[in-house]
Amino acid sequence: MLFDMDGTLIDSEGLWTIALRELAVEYGGTLSEAARRAIIGTSMADSMRILHDDLGQPHRDPVASAKWIDARILELFRTEVPMRPGAVTLLRAVRAAGIPTALVTSSLRSVVEVALDTLGRESFDVIVCGDEVGATKPHPEPYLTAARLLGVPIERCVAIEDSPTGVASALASGAAVLAVPAELPIAPTDGVHQLESLTGVDLELLAALLGEPPPD
Repeated sequence: MLFDMDGTLIDSEGLWTIALRELAVEYGGTLSEAARRAIIGTSMADSMRILHDDLGQPHRDPVASAKWIDARILELFRTEVPMRPGAVTLLRAVRAAGIPTALVTSSLRSVVEVALDTLGRESFDVIVCGDEVGATKPHPEPYLTAARLLGVPIERCVAIEDSPTGVASALASGAAVLAVPAELPIAPTDGVHQLESLTGVDLELLAALLGEPPPD
């Protein structure tokens, strides 16, 4: 099992929006709704580029901006971060069944370490963060890396995502893909099974996505 984090397991997109809007104000501007939506699911580097361009300030240092966002989001993540509907039940079922499980996220390791206090470190065998791969989503490398570290062929993995960027990454990797849109709609796509939420998702459904018989 390969799980995305923001918007899929935890309802954190609002926290990212707070941080981005605050940085825009710090720079004397306002984050547009179009830019906010374009940032969802992207790497930190791409997010800062979109923010700077949106503000008409492409000269800004993306590293400095990323450090500002990282520090602010760490503060916000230390408040209560709610889980997405059905996420806790599904994680518990997957772990109880002994299924190898990875967290595959574009977020930085520093942010993920705080989020794991909510998600549970015991929930994952492998964690792949955005600053630990050479190419981030929508490139398939994050998911291919997770499958390799788990020792499971990517074709035997189900990836769960909430954003078009994440879905593109998972689909390109060769994994079976379950999409649960959060902030952005996901266009119907061959090879992508789409549901409104994780509520009701069980091991039988995951097996069906892989073309396997249901577990005993």
